[in-house]
Amino acid sequence: MPLFDIPGWSVPSEPVSELSPNTKKRKRHSDASEPPANLDKLVEHLKTAATNDPTTSPQARSFLEKRAQKKREKKAKAHEAKKERISLPKPLHKATHEEASTRPHKKMKSAPPADTPDAAVAEVASSSTKPASSKGKNKRTAPTRTSPKLDADDAPSESSSSGSLTTLQKAMRDSLDGARFRLINETLYKNASERAKGMMQEDPRMFEDYHAGFRRQVQSWPTNPVNHYIATLSRYPPRTVIADLGCGDGALARALVPKTFTVLSFDLVSDGGYVVAADTCSHVPLPGSEGTEGEKSAGEGQVVDVVVCALSLMSTNWPGCIREAWRILKEGGELKVAEVTSRFTDVDRFIALLGAIGFKLKSKDESNSHFMLFEFKKVARKWKAEKDWQAILTKGDLLKPCEYKRR
Repeated sequence: MPLFDIPGWSVPSEPVSELSPNTKKRKRHSDASEPPANLDKLVEHLKTAATNDPTTSPQARSFLEKRAQKKREKKAKAHEAKKERISLPKPLHKATHEEASTRPHKKMKSAPPADTPDAAVAEVASSSTKPASSKGKNKRTAPTRTSPKLDADDAPSESSSSGSLTTLQKAMRDSLDGARFRLINETLYKNASERAKGMMQEDPRMFEDYHAGFRRQVQSWPTNPVNHYIATLSRYPPRTVIADLGCGDGALARALVPKTFTVLSFDLVSDGGYVVAADTCSHVPLPGSEGTEGEKSAGEGQVVDVVVCALSLMSTNWPGCIREAWRILKEGGELKVAEVTSRFTDVDRFIALLGAIGFKLKSKDESNSHFMLFEFKKVARKWKAEKDWQAILTKGDLLKPCEYKRR
């Protein structure tokens, strides 16, 4: 009876053999402990190869060691020869006429003129030879020296005193100098002369900086009052004695002394030549008196014919300078005053104040757009006590401070 009886299925009665004649199946050894035949052959082969190997014998090892030693010696000699070739200078290759004609030429820039800063650099570049190129990836070439190209704004300015400042640097320097000039100018106009004198003594360079800035301001004026007085006084008789109060850099003396005029110049700082240091609003070191108490006189002992105050009534106590001008002037002597028009609060009161000190107005020139020019004559006056002088000297507000705008 069949094991399974399923409708539509049938199982043959004869059993199927395990292996068919055509089946290719690897046979396994029945005894796993017996080594295969091919393993024995491999061992025999290895033994034979070890016996026949020439390196295992002493003769073979000696031969191989000698050959290796010869290779090392040959390599060392080659290395030494290479060192000698590197240390020796390379011969210069002179191109023949044919090579020079066939070689492509590069366009060279024209050399700068000899008087330019780049002339030395160009000369070195033209005289140097081009290094020979070596084959390989690592090529070493000599560095090329080139001069930096300057922009138009960074080019050195011809007007620079040092010759090394660029246009931008010069503009910054001028701006700083202008700011310093305005600061000193404001200090001089808004303080008494004693403070200005102390400042100049502490920092003598301040005097130079102020007048350097003043000269720059003068360049923008239609005319300079000092030039006007030089031209006017040049027509005076020779040996005329002139006192320049607040002379600055002594331009009046430098122009008139060679023309046989005697010019006595005073300012807060001396230049060691033309200028004598003095606070002209307090005392001018020249002879002269104010007369005797209770009397009307012109004083005595004076030696000065003309006093000039060209833009010098600066401090708040400037009326003291007019007082000193009267003291040192001869009777009938002249006082010339030039001041900026915008400074006057009341011209008539200014003239009246000078009249109280002892001066009579001769002329007034308002034709200039920037300045007013006055000419006064010294006259005799009644002696004044210090109490009367204090009332006069406190009227310095008749002239406002001269303030320069930033340009």
